[in-house]
Amino acid sequence: MKILGPQKSAGYDLRRGIFRGWGLGLIFLVVLIFYPFVADPTLVAAAANAGIFIMMALGLNIVVGFAGLLDLGYAAFFAIGAYAYAMVDSGAIAIHGHTITLSFWPMIIGGAIVAAFFGAVLGAPTLRLRGDYLAIVTLGFGEIVPLVFRNTAALGSVNGFTGLDVPSPITLPFLGVIQFSVINPVPFYYLIVILGTLVVLGVVFLRDSRIGRAWVAMREDEIAAACSGINLVRTKLLAYAMGASLSGIAGVYYAAKLTTVTPDQFDFTVSIYILVMVVLGGMGSIPGVMLGAALIYYINSYFLVQLNGWVHGVPLLAHSLLGSVDFTEIRNLLYGVILVAMMILRPEGLIPSGRRKRELHGEGIALESLSLVGEVAAEVDVGAGVTVDADSEAAVGGVAESDLAAGTDGRE
Repeated sequence: MKILGPQKSAGYDLRRGIFRGWGLGLIFLVVLIFYPFVADPTLVAAAANAGIFIMMALGLNIVVGFAGLLDLGYAAFFAIGAYAYAMVDSGAIAIHGHTITLSFWPMIIGGAIVAAFFGAVLGAPTLRLRGDYLAIVTLGFGEIVPLVFRNTAALGSVNGFTGLDVPSPITLPFLGVIQFSVINPVPFYYLIVILGTLVVLGVVFLRDSRIGRAWVAMREDEIAAACSGINLVRTKLLAYAMGASLSGIAGVYYAAKLTTVTPDQFDFTVSIYILVMVVLGGMGSIPGVMLGAALIYYINSYFLVQLNGWVHGVPLLAHSLLGSVDFTEIRNLLYGVILVAMMILRPEGLIPSGRRKRELHGEGIALESLSLVGEVAAEVDVGAGVTVDADSEAAVGGVAESDLAAGTDGRE
């Protein structure tokens, strides 16, 4: 079997891949810009908080949606970013008697770098693990990090860090001095909109880059990807590091907005919360993940919280069995019912990626997967001088032919 290069792929156009849907994205951005002018400050603050989870969901989508890996400890990187800012802001780090302090702005990059480092640390021992074993290791990492913060005096122990500084004022053309305050959510809202826009653009370019296509090829079939010259070790570590870096940025923003960081804010439920956002929105789909994150945050933080008042406000319901139910106590149960219903009715997610939709609806994608692997292999050959030999070529061909003969499209 001859591996096709990018010029012979199934209609792939890099420009179309990057700019597809830019019109809708621009309209959505304009809506976000004018949202604070028409919305209540409480809703603006909620939107700013939702932006945190959207950013984390985009980061986890790199790991789960693009690379096909599993991470049940993603909240650990959120905690690492938040604690990194808390420590340098409060002066908890001292080297040779000199206290190291940094403001919020350089720590946006600093938090991303620290979280990316620990993402690679997590990825290194999991390179040979799959399935349940990978889930157990990532779950353990997610549980260890909050315990370390909780039991280390230098890291604030149980009480964490309080009284952190909000971002320092900045001066912008035509807008003057922008002051940040815990009682005014508007500056934080625009800050998360700017950060989120940059993150979305970065993730889009990553998805359509050579490393992004290597992630997808690895997700479809690791053996075929390895035979095609893809370095699985580097590709996996980059996926973990890039996903963790976005969570680190979200953690820095979260700590500066809340001005308080404690270990209890980063437990296991946060990791599951983010994972559900990715699965519900559509794994591998950037707009789907964003919609899923916003919807789950709204349901969990606003709709179910307000449900008590709505039910008690209707006399017929208030005097029924529902009137005696405290929906805030069974919030997780209702949350789970909604998710189960969505997974039954639309398992590919709210806005699925094209490949994911074809997988779940039984359409053959083996040839498309081979074309994708061929693209990455050709780029690896050109960029790194790697040669795909006859044995590797035969191995890839054997995978495709067996998949097509069995009618499984490479899926079990």
